[in-house]
Amino acid sequence: MDAIGPSVLDLPPARRTVVVLVDGMGEQLVRRRAGHAPFLRSGLGTAYRLECGYPSTTATSMGSFGTGLPPGAHGLVGYEMLVPGEDRIFNALSWQDGPDARRWQPGDTAFELAEREGIAVTRIGPGYFDGSGLTTAALRGGSFVAAQALSARVDAAVTALRRSPRALIYLYWGDLDKVGHVHGVDSWEWTAELERVDAALAELVSRVPADTSVLVTADHGMVDVPFERRVDLAAEPDLLVGVRHVGGEPRAVQLYTQPGAAADVAAAWWARLGSDARVVCRADLIAEGMFGPVREEVLPRIGDVLVNAVAEVAVVDSARMRPELLRLVGLHGSVTPAETSIPLFVWPARIA
Repeated sequence: MDAIGPSVLDLPPARRTVVVLVDGMGEQLVRRRAGHAPFLRSGLGTAYRLECGYPSTTATSMGSFGTGLPPGAHGLVGYEMLVPGEDRIFNALSWQDGPDARRWQPGDTAFELAEREGIAVTRIGPGYFDGSGLTTAALRGGSFVAAQALSARVDAAVTALRRSPRALIYLYWGDLDKVGHVHGVDSWEWTAELERVDAALAELVSRVPADTSVLVTADHGMVDVPFERRVDLAAEPDLLVGVRHVGGEPRAVQLYTQPGAAADVAAAWWARLGSDARVVCRADLIAEGMFGPVREEVLPRIGDVLVNAVAEVAVVDSARMRPELLRLVGLHGSVTPAETSIPLFVWPARIA
């Protein structure tokens, strides 16, 4: 598996392509469980190892996947983000009470650009994705086919391919991520789900027309965090002094501070977490290029202080978070290789 930098993909030509995104299928996880995924294992030798954007979370990665832009340009800079001018947090996955998605991310998506080139674009996923805020922001363009079971999505992809001589099919599968969150990536449940994904991918590749390439990637990896290693803000009010809002997620916290309080807030969090996390102010992280070039209107969406877990630790808030979220075993969002490293498998077309 080759590690590459940005914009260095050398993909073989194809008249039709299926791109499968398996949520939560980190590169390190695939390697660790390769014995349970014979089809994916067969592709490891020619696969790429990529790094997802920061933070390593679905909303941000979908923005980069759908637009080809870094987070600072597409503006989906976290799981929970500040709406500038309204001084409130919204969840980018649910998009409940969120801003206008097209204004939040006004750039063309890859699907819109493909359509303009006369390519038939079909997006396949659960029905509730169609027209959702995140889909509209990051993945708009083409037609949408709702399918629930993984086998039904494979069928839908093959059907869509056969309708057009030039086609781009996007197929999303999210259950591996769900199982990882609920049971952990070291669980037998996660391994069983990977086996099911592996078998479905093998079937898909065997059924596509000969001029079709199949690409398989992910949006992030995942790590298991012991419950005794959770910092609960409800029990540590000193960490909230000077903080207006807490955004981000448990392993990639974004703190929106009171005016002039960022340095003190950063110091308090560093004193509490020490070497378990990297605590950094927004300007420093932007200067490091973690978000790529940042548009002016995106800047205030990013927390004033960012806390990235580098050990098996997470930050929760039992006073604010739903019980089912507090019970999640597998987490992601931070900068460790287990969370940021993702694969790109390529099964080229059999005829160009």
